Amino acid sequence: MSDTFNAIVFDNIDDVKKGRLTELTSADLPDEKVHVDVAYSTVNFKDGLAMFEHSPVQIPQTMPLIGGIDLSGTVTESADSNWQAGDRVLVNGYGLSERHDGGYAQKARINPDFIIRVPDAISLEQAMAIGTAGYTAMLCVLAIEDHGVKPEDGKVLVTGASGGVGTVAINLLSALGYEVVASSGRVAENGDFLKGLGASEIIERDELARDPKAMEAETWSAVIDCVGGNTLASAIAQTKYAGIVTMCGLTGGADFKSSVIPFILRGVKLAGIDSVMAPIEIRQRAWERLAEILDLNKLAETYSVEPLENVPDLAGKILQGQVKGRVVIDVNA
Repeated sequence: MSDTFNAIVFDNIDDVKKGRLTELTSADLPDEKVHVDVAYSTVNFKDGLAMFEHSPVQIPQTMPLIGGIDLSGTVTESADSNWQAGDRVLVNGYGLSERHDGGYAQKARINPDFIIRVPDAISLEQAMAIGTAGYTAMLCVLAIEDHGVKPEDGKVLVTGASGGVGTVAINLLSALGYEVVASSGRVAENGDFLKGLGASEIIERDELARDPKAMEAETWSAVIDCVGGNTLASAIAQTKYAGIVTMCGLTGGADFKSSVIPFILRGVKLAGIDSVMAPIEIRQRAWERLAEILDLNKLAETYSVEPLENVPDLAGKILQGQVKGRVVIDVNA
């Protein structure tokens, strides 16, 4: 039986970082304790940056390196007592595609400390339809709940609502009874889609992507912001007394200009959401909650499945805002 398998590898070619589809063997994989047959990966904004030659952020920090910040699959061999052959597992972040080989390959060897058990209610494909984006959305929702914001406290704003984090956030919030307002740059195209996920109202991106005042009318009990830039600043200015703004993305820019006024006069909390290095206990809590409350029928409407060879093209599209919802990569297709 052949030992070769397909992978997308980042390498320096003529002094330029490139991601290429190639064949590897087991000898190319790291010496880690848990061996996995990978079933699915994903395409995230971070994966797009990793593929982009002129990215403002250097994602692969060592090369050659297998790309893909997510993976799901089945354990085939383990030297760690917590994992046995046949276990269904997933990994989000932890430096995959940065310092460690990632999910764009048919086989992987993984540090056991990185691994989460896939909940029984979720398939390997659904686990990647959720992926880092959906897991990040769950972290945002947990932060909102832990802050004490309840559905009766008022509207929750989700920015960048047509993207991976936004679509799952709407699904989760609506399932929990929150009134969700979705902000999107493609209202005409995606308005019905977002309402189908549970948004009660859709607003144009331009209503927030502008220079805000220090404080504006109190509108949101909580915010899940995937955009940054002026959108984040406007959301902060409109957040109600003792509300919370969770911040997890930068598609609208890494910088934002705001004021201390909402924080000292309204007691607004700005919570940064880190999905990459979050402790395993928080990750496990997030995935258990996802299995409990996520509407998998609605999830099915938010993603498509593509083969591994399409990753470079999809990476370019996600950077240009041309991807709706989630893209799952079938590494064996």
